[in-house]
Amino acid sequence: MLIPLTRKKFEELIPLVATTEQYRYCWGKASDFLRRLLISVAALVTVVTLDILLGAGFGIVLFVLGVTAGFYWLWSPVYWASRRNIECRRYQYSGFLQGEVLDVSITEDLIGEEETVNNRGDLVIVENRERRLNLAVGDETGFVTKLQVPLQRSHRVIRSGDLAEMVVFSNRPDLSRISKVSDLYFPDYGLWVSDYPYLRRDSFIEVSRKLRRQKGAYGY
Repeated sequence: MLIPLTRKKFEELIPLVATTEQYRYCWGKASDFLRRLLISVAALVTVVTLDILLGAGFGIVLFVLGVTAGFYWLWSPVYWASRRNIECRRYQYSGFLQGEVLDVSITEDLIGEEETVNNRGDLVIVENRERRLNLAVGDETGFVTKLQVPLQRSHRVIRSGDLAEMVVFSNRPDLSRISKVSDLYFPDYGLWVSDYPYLRRDSFIEVSRKLRRQKGAYGY
């Protein structure tokens, strides 16, 4: 079942400003935080140096730059998440897709390699592998999309035939060609599966419940 969404509803689901889930995602790991902190420190040192060189005439400008640079570690996740949202909002049309899981499998994929030296002094290449969940989701129209994400314990409940919901993006008013899909929601489990949290999830769940109560309605 594919139901077109109005532009207003679409922009509610993909807000301009980052959601809490998006901020957490873009916050990243400890290494990401340290990298942002180093950028903040380096930028702050640059601003202080400019202040010394240029003198008091640029005090206000340099103060603003200093505050901005000093808090880069804090606001940059909002910036990068908001940029992703803006890219999604460039699609002119969207729809709510209710489909089912056609196939589910688990693979162990190579995500990187590292060179190290063993106890004998030999150069050894260590492969970094990650277990991933592979899903194929489709509906009665023949539309099929595939998603691969790092495997989590919560994914174990997913089975073929499970109901799955998402937002699809298109530049065609009839949604005949899907250019992008959002994260997947499994209403039976209250479970989200995604490589990135595109949607404002509380709003999506509200739409999901409403459409399941009024199945077949158009124009959200």
